[in-house]
Amino acid sequence: MSVRKRQWFTDAQIKRWAARKDVSIKAVREELNDLLRRARDKDSAAVKLLDGLSSEEAPKEAWIVDYVDQAGARHIETFERKKDADEYQASVKVDVRTGTHVPKSASPTVAEAADRWLKEVMARNVERTTLRRYEQHVNLHIVPLIGHTKLAALTPDRVNGLRDDLLEKLSRPLARKVLVSFKSLLKVSRHSHVAVGVSIKRGRKEKRRIEAGRDFPTTAEVARLLAAAKDTKARALLLILAFTGLRASEFRGLRWQDIDLKACELHVRQRADEYNVIGAPKSDSSVRTIPLDPDVMVPALREWKLKCPRSDFVFPTRTGKPQDYNGIRDGSIDPVMKAARLVDKDGEPKYTPHALRHFFASWCINPKARGGRELPPKQVQYLLGHSTISMTFDIYGHLFPSEGNRDELTAAVRQLLA
Repeated sequence: MSVRKRQWFTDAQIKRWAARKDVSIKAVREELNDLLRRARDKDSAAVKLLDGLSSEEAPKEAWIVDYVDQAGARHIETFERKKDADEYQASVKVDVRTGTHVPKSASPTVAEAADRWLKEVMARNVERTTLRRYEQHVNLHIVPLIGHTKLAALTPDRVNGLRDDLLEKLSRPLARKVLVSFKSLLKVSRHSHVAVGVSIKRGRKEKRRIEAGRDFPTTAEVARLLAAAKDTKARALLLILAFTGLRASEFRGLRWQDIDLKACELHVRQRADEYNVIGAPKSDSSVRTIPLDPDVMVPALREWKLKCPRSDFVFPTRTGKPQDYNGIRDGSIDPVMKAARLVDKDGEPKYTPHALRHFFASWCINPKARGGRELPPKQVQYLLGHSTISMTFDIYGHLFPSEGNRDELTAAVRQLLA
């Protein structure tokens, strides 16, 4: 396996040389080819003559990768730059050694590889929303930008170029998600090596910690919301959102049989996806039991149950089907937000239903002196249905009391010196 430089004169150059010397094209072609052979053999006179030619007269150059694949077949690939040829040679060495090399002539395009990847994702029975998101990444961004490129022709520079194109056309969070999908399809096609080290880091705004009063309501704002909720359904829904922390898919799929009003418990056992398809919760850890307040929440739910349309679902449509997300917002949440004057500068609702999940988490974490429950991290993780404690800390770690709490330090010093 080798990388070597190839030089040649074009037909147009040969014709110009022949006209200038007033000799046949055949004679000039032989003369120039002999010049190139002598230069390759390090003939100083030939090298000097070539170096002295203008850019229009100088021979064209390319870099050749000459190799034999795992089946013993010889291949020659041409590149404009030596760097690209070296990178291709390095990747081919790995693929030939592992027996996975596919020559460019037989290599699928990125578009073809993406199609195979989507079929594999579909075979894993992922949710429809997840599959649709991947299809959007492929059809709207990956294929238009790089779909015609053969996998075997991909280089780290080309992948870097794709990353730069994504950042130029898309928001940083979306560009990162599309790049992750692209790297996933490369992995399935055993071409992940060309994307090693290519990534899009989170921007400062994405790393911003969530904050009460900006990203989720304060305790006072939640009180205003509940005071403004005159409708029985809206009040029951807001109480569920604020004091159980259910995900949107979970409260949309919530059934009356999942609520034990006597035991004051709510059981998360299923969810409704974006298409109102009922299925298992997001993960095993999402299956959980959440206590209900007997003095406020249970009476509100009893009242709503008497008025609720005949349905298995707690918050159904008029026909008894699961209510979709926009229906929940438009019919219950947003009107109460506006009634409580919790709006932005444009008069639109200040918070989404998901913001109340953040409130629930902060309420569980906050110390009792500030009206919170002061629960330990593992219990907060359980109530939120997070699969790992690291997920809880990634989102809400800054809300937990720090190790160097001043009040704790003061109390310890006083006890020591007492």
